[in-house]
Amino acid sequence: EVHLVESGGGLVQAGGSLRLSCAASGFTFGDYTIGWFRQAPGQEREGVSSISSSDGDTYYSASVEGRFTISRDNAKNTVYLQMNSLQPEDTAVYYCAAAKSILEVWTFGRATYWGQGIQVTVSS
Repeated sequence: EVHLVESGGGLVQAGGSLRLSCAASGFTFGDYTIGWFRQAPGQEREGVSSISSSDGDTYYSASVEGRFTISRDNAKNTVYLQMNSLQPEDTAVYYCAAAKSILEVWTFGRATYWGQGIQVTVSS
């Protein structure tokens, strides 16, 4: 059975940091590109970051470039999103997702598997 489980969210003050984790099971983690998405109430879902399965290339949305860092540990079947200099605009439910290609997850916003999401709240 496939699972993607996010952890590490919560409440933080503006300027603070959080590290999200996404633990995967039930599929060959190293074969999949992993993406992070977020959705605020009343807002469209948006891509935040992605990391490829092959060469480990990383991708970031303009709004988080320079503040967030994505990484993966294939031995632990886990991907991380280090979030620094957090602002209230970063408040959202964050989802991790697994896809077969960077084109699928980053260009088209599609994925094979999705996590349940985790709340990140940044206070001013």
